[in-house]
Amino acid sequence: MSGLKLFHTNGGVTEVAPRLAEAEADVQHLVEAHMETLLGVCFLASEYGTGPVHGGRIDSLGLDENGAPVIVEYKRATDAGVINQGLFYLAWLMDHRAEFGHLVRDRLGATASSQILWSAPRLICVAGDFTRYDVHAVREHRRSIDLVRYRLFGDDLLGLETVASVTGPAAVAKGARRRAAGLAPVRGQGGALADLTGAVDEVLLGLGDGVTRVQRKQYAAYQRLRNFACLCPPQQTKLLVYLKADPKEVDLVPGFTRDVTGLGHHGTGDLEVRLRTERDVERAAELFQLSYAAT
Repeated sequence: MSGLKLFHTNGGVTEVAPRLAEAEADVQHLVEAHMETLLGVCFLASEYGTGPVHGGRIDSLGLDENGAPVIVEYKRATDAGVINQGLFYLAWLMDHRAEFGHLVRDRLGATASSQILWSAPRLICVAGDFTRYDVHAVREHRRSIDLVRYRLFGDDLLGLETVASVTGPAAVAKGARRRAAGLAPVRGQGGALADLTGAVDEVLLGLGDGVTRVQRKQYAAYQRLRNFACLCPPQQTKLLVYLKADPKEVDLVPGFTRDVTGLGHHGTGDLEVRLRTERDVERAAELFQLSYAAT
């Protein structure tokens, strides 16, 4: 279980007891208004109708920072139906890819629409709480599901806590996951950079429970709810990793770390780390942890 992440909606600091929202819609409105900051998801639509045959309304639709479609469902308190309801809508979404593609094109443009990552659709359930049966259920599904507990503090502070985060298929050995993602095994695949790639992959996946990898052509994103690291394919003499750690809070070392805020690059994150040896991976371990904690 991750630590509680607090987000100020109005900038103030208030020391009050945590509480649930008065209505489910209050939670939905708060998250939708700050979805990119809270979840790393670009908000697309609210209460999206699924047509007369299906007869439903998806609470929120979005596109995450890797281009994966996202459905967000909300419940004020504990509700055993939130996961099944979300999976029902996720099945509808996978059968209506063209419709979702049109929505993305209208909101974000043709380029974003052409790059939707249909291999990794996600369901995020935000609720007052979840039962142990909910946590067990998501680990049995072959879908990417995040269970997120919320609390309100006063009128301007929202807390989010990741209860469970699973990428489908959930039970795959690390070695198999690495091969499936197109990354080299840690040893014996020819070349120092192949070994280095495997070592970085192992470190990033091992930072905490529920860390998952999403593979894109240009990079591999490591996330728990949001990206915290992006590993680019090996270049001639180095690996590039982009982290969500704030470059202004890091002592930058020429040739090792660089502030790329505002500069174009693959993946997400403003801190670039250049890795050439396994010693560099050891040096970067603290930065990896810092970025993981920041998200």
